[in-house]
Amino acid sequence: MAYKITDECISCGACEPECPVQAISEGETIYVIDFNKCVECVGYHDSSKCAEICPVDACIPDPDHPRKT
Repeated sequence: MAYKITDECISCGACEPECPVQAISEGETIYVIDFNKCVECVGYHDSSKCAEICPVDACIPDPDHPRKT
Protein backbone atom coordinates (compact mmCIF):
# COMPACT_ATOMS: atom_id res chain seq x y z
CA MET A 1 0.00 0.00 0.00
CA ALA A 2 1.07 3.57 -0.46
CA TYR A 3 2.63 5.46 2.41
CA LYS A 4 1.36 8.60 4.09
CA ILE A 5 2.87 11.17 6.41
CA THR A 6 1.13 11.73 9.73
CA ASP A 7 0.71 14.92 11.73
CA GLU A 8 3.78 13.87 13.71
CA CYS A 9 5.86 15.24 10.82
CA ILE A 10 8.33 17.92 11.94
CA SER A 11 8.84 19.19 8.36
CA CYS A 12 12.55 18.39 8.41
CA GLY A 13 12.53 17.47 4.72
CA ALA A 14 14.67 14.35 5.14
CA CYS A 15 12.19 12.16 3.28
CA GLU A 16 11.74 14.24 0.13
CA PRO A 17 15.12 13.59 -1.54
CA GLU A 18 14.94 9.88 -0.62
CA CYS A 19 11.81 9.23 -2.71
CA PRO A 20 12.84 7.64 -6.03
CA VAL A 21 9.63 8.74 -7.81
CA GLN A 22 9.25 12.26 -6.38
CA ALA A 23 5.98 11.37 -4.61
CA ILE A 24 6.85 13.50 -1.55
CA SER A 25 6.41 17.25 -1.48
CA GLU A 26 6.13 20.04 1.03
CA GLY A 27 2.52 20.68 2.06
CA GLU A 28 1.08 23.64 3.94
CA THR A 29 2.27 22.50 7.35
CA ILE A 30 3.85 19.07 6.83
CA TYR A 31 5.28 17.04 3.99
CA VAL A 32 2.80 14.94 2.01
CA ILE A 33 2.96 11.82 -0.16
CA ASP A 34 1.01 11.62 -3.40
CA PHE A 35 -0.53 8.15 -3.08
CA ASN A 36 -0.96 7.97 -6.85
CA LYS A 37 2.82 8.18 -7.31
CA CYS A 38 3.99 6.19 -4.28
CA VAL A 39 5.46 2.79 -5.22
CA GLU A 40 6.69 1.91 -1.69
CA CYS A 41 10.19 1.98 -3.21
CA VAL A 42 9.48 -1.39 -4.88
CA GLY A 43 12.02 -1.88 -7.61
CA TYR A 44 14.27 0.84 -6.14
CA HIS A 45 15.09 -0.17 -2.55
CA ASP A 46 14.56 -3.12 -0.21
CA SER A 47 12.35 -1.04 2.09
CA SER A 48 10.43 2.22 2.04
CA LYS A 49 13.11 4.89 2.33
CA CYS A 50 10.79 7.60 3.70
CA ALA A 51 9.88 5.41 6.68
CA GLU A 52 13.49 4.39 7.14
CA ILE A 53 14.86 7.96 7.19
CA CYS A 54 12.08 9.74 9.13
CA PRO A 55 13.40 10.79 12.56
CA VAL A 56 9.92 10.80 14.15
CA ASP A 57 8.37 7.76 12.40
CA ALA A 58 5.75 9.91 10.64
CA CYS A 59 5.84 7.88 7.39
CA ILE A 60 3.48 4.95 7.69
CA PRO A 61 1.57 2.60 5.36
CA ASP A 62 -1.74 4.08 4.24
CA PRO A 63 -4.46 1.39 4.45
CA ASP A 64 -6.84 3.62 2.47
CA HIS A 65 -4.59 3.34 -0.60
CA PRO A 66 -3.51 -0.21 -1.40
CA ARG A 67 -0.68 -0.64 -3.87
CA LYS A 68 -1.71 -0.89 -7.48
CA THR A 69 -0.78 -4.15 -9.13
